[in-house]
Amino acid sequence: MVSVATGRRWVFLFREGNAQLRDLLGGKGANLAEMTRIGLPVPPGFTVSTRACVAYLQGGRRMPEGLWEEVLEGLRDIEQQIGRRFGDPVQPLLVSVRSGAKFSMPGMMDTILNVGLTDETVLGLAAMTANERFAYDCYRRLIQMFGKVVLDIPSERFEDALDELKRELGVIHDYEIPAEHLQRLVQAYKEIVQQATGTPFPQDPFEQLRRAILAVFESWNNRRAIDYRNAHGIPHDLGTAANVQAMVFGNLGPDSATGVAFTRNPSTGEKGIFGEYLTNAQGEDVVAGIRTPQPIQEMAKDPLLRGAYEQLLDVADRLERHYRDMQDLEFTVERGKLWMLQTRTGKRTGRAAVKIAVDMVHEGLIDPREAVLRVSPDHLDQLLHPMLDPSWKGEPLAKGLPASPGAASGKVVFDADEAKVLGDRGEAVILVRLETSPDDFHGMLAARGILTARGGMTSHAAVVARGIGKPAVVGCSALVVDYERQEFRVGDVVVRRGDVITIDGSTGAVLLGEVPTIPPSVGGDLAELLDWADQFRRLRVRANADTPEDAAKARELGAEGIGLCRTEHMFFQGDRIWAMREMIMATTPEERRAALAKLEPMQREDFVGIFKAMAGFPVTIRTLDPPLHEFLPKHEEEIQAMAERLGVSPEAIRAKVQALTEANPMLGHRGCRLGITAPEITEMQARAIFTAALQCAAEGIEVHPEIMVPLVSDVRELMVQREIIDRVARQLFAEAGREIPYSIGTMIEVPRAALTASEIAREAEFFSFGTNDLTQMTYGISRDDAGRFLPYYLEHGIYPADPFQTLDRAGVGRLIEIARDGGRATRPAIKLGICGEHGGDPASIRFCHEVGLDYVSASPYRVPIARLAAAQAALGLREGDV
Repeated sequence: MVSVATGRRWVFLFREGNAQLRDLLGGKGANLAEMTRIGLPVPPGFTVSTRACVAYLQGGRRMPEGLWEEVLEGLRDIEQQIGRRFGDPVQPLLVSVRSGAKFSMPGMMDTILNVGLTDETVLGLAAMTANERFAYDCYRRLIQMFGKVVLDIPSERFEDALDELKRELGVIHDYEIPAEHLQRLVQAYKEIVQQATGTPFPQDPFEQLRRAILAVFESWNNRRAIDYRNAHGIPHDLGTAANVQAMVFGNLGPDSATGVAFTRNPSTGEKGIFGEYLTNAQGEDVVAGIRTPQPIQEMAKDPLLRGAYEQLLDVADRLERHYRDMQDLEFTVERGKLWMLQTRTGKRTGRAAVKIAVDMVHEGLIDPREAVLRVSPDHLDQLLHPMLDPSWKGEPLAKGLPASPGAASGKVVFDADEAKVLGDRGEAVILVRLETSPDDFHGMLAARGILTARGGMTSHAAVVARGIGKPAVVGCSALVVDYERQEFRVGDVVVRRGDVITIDGSTGAVLLGEVPTIPPSVGGDLAELLDWADQFRRLRVRANADTPEDAAKARELGAEGIGLCRTEHMFFQGDRIWAMREMIMATTPEERRAALAKLEPMQREDFVGIFKAMAGFPVTIRTLDPPLHEFLPKHEEEIQAMAERLGVSPEAIRAKVQALTEANPMLGHRGCRLGITAPEITEMQARAIFTAALQCAAEGIEVHPEIMVPLVSDVRELMVQREIIDRVARQLFAEAGREIPYSIGTMIEVPRAALTASEIAREAEFFSFGTNDLTQMTYGISRDDAGRFLPYYLEHGIYPADPFQTLDRAGVGRLIEIARDGGRATRPAIKLGICGEHGGDPASIRFCHEVGLDYVSASPYRVPIARLAAAQAALGLREGDV
């Protein structure tokens, strides 16, 4: 099927493709082709390629030349295989039109079923199937889906008419509506179309098909699809394919069904088929959450469906072994016969991703290398979220299905738009809905968790929540949700908008108020996976930790040292800040030393604890960095309290605050500048470090202190600070009669330091790139104020990513490369690392690997993520491959 006019081919029959053609056929089309190729029961059809979608979107919203002729040729092929004709009034062929991009985007784009039904062909369908009720049920579904997707009519208009009819008849479920009343509903639906558009519902089946294909193309750029691509880093220029396939019907009666299944549990990773189905239903009924489906194992108990269930088990096993990964299946049973409508790599939680990868290694399906590549850093991020404290003894308000694990607390909101607004402000919210739809995606993304009253484990809410790593409880039938009153009830308990609840996506519990949580731990399957990752990575992984407790947790999570210990954080604990304030208020070096003498044992104690927690590993300790005004009170009542505590006048404190006030503190009297103008501060810190190291060494603990001087912009600054540190070390080592190996280096966080790195390396034995400040100074942006415009920049593509989250390769990265080259030119063995927030970002870690740094340092709970990302970088994984 090559267009004579263009010489390009737009359409591919299922039997002509395979799984390798995802770029052209999209994931769904490629997998339909693959299932056809290996002999599985797939209804015949064809794929309109992503190439056609891109040509349509870029060509002024006009169908590409030659495409329609190829569609008609593909339609004739389906007719020959099925033995029915599209638009035939006696033996009508109906088709579905489904989207399918290269990357799975579940529910984000549009589908239209039962295309080809008209006032004439519905009579033929009724006669052909001897089931008038079924025929009109299909027709009303087509009008509603076509009305919403193609004609942009709010779905609520059709739902209101349906609900009104069910109330009139006194029935609950759609399938309880008799045929004659479905005919009335079809007429009501057509009147809605006429009123909304000013034109009748199209009675030409070919017009329906043409407009359905173009609507699928248009859905590539709907809001939820764009939000999803932004959230998952999917390019916006790929386009979607449109799959046109012969309809098979799960709503023909009790021997027919439709369902969704996974070859393993997508929440836990347990092996064995997992899913749900509905008898006498079509596919959207399962995922929409309107009817609560049955567990798929119940099919085995139904004599009308048992044969199809046994065949499904065999197909599921074949597909998992064929693809060597957990599969997400869609199927229909039509009068006892199984038809496969889709297979794709299944979305899964972090817990499931790790278990599936490890289990498949043990089963011989994949090797450890592939297991490491298969688990994404986002999966680990989910696993490292807090869990409910098991010691909490309260009773849940209600229980639903545990759709996506993790605990989340937040204010109740009922509207996705409001969830987005509040979430963007940093407020914790739980989105509560009867059921979610793809239009709610932006709110789900912004919420801390999702709670629905309807739907099953394969409903839209469940699948999307697992995909984006949000805790979710679905199908909580005890909830009576009232959107108008902005509240939900469970028995006599009323929970209103703004009230705080907690959900536990691991157990399905819904709890009132904010429930305490506990931090996660690494063990079992995750420990095994990370052990494999450690075998592949070159980059070492350290932690940013400021206390012995943080250091111990970092070591537990696999850190190989401390890359950044911020000594100023020690001064804010307990009563220590008073000694710090006393030092700041001192008017002479002697007074300053007296105050520092109170702080020294406190710092020494902390360093002993950190050295012990990191025994055998290096510990990089940064000398005091922030400006002194940060330690002083800001409000009058605090000034009065400080005056009483220190025995000084409030006026003196106000004068000191005023004296230390700076127009731009980030570029002011801080870092090495403090140590140079008040050398006694550096002296005290050096003594605390070395006395702690000597104490640990005397106890047989191996210590490797690395002292890091911050904010150096000129080699002479480092020379001055180094002289102080070395002098203190010589004195203490002489007194103790033993020496401790140590090194002195600097943070490269000022652009001039990067540009003059060859000079600075004369005095520095290591560089640690402080990318937080280096990014601020390179961009000329204060990250404390960037929130006023940065979201706009990201939304409009001015910046491709937030430079404070993912390292900017072109600017900041170039400075790192300059500093690397300069440092190694002067000192070939210089150690190079990164300790900014970027040290826990997978894309930034990939950059650090590529430019040859020695280590990255991340916050303790991101250490496992950094270990995995470093291994994937070493294995050549590129962004977006997982």
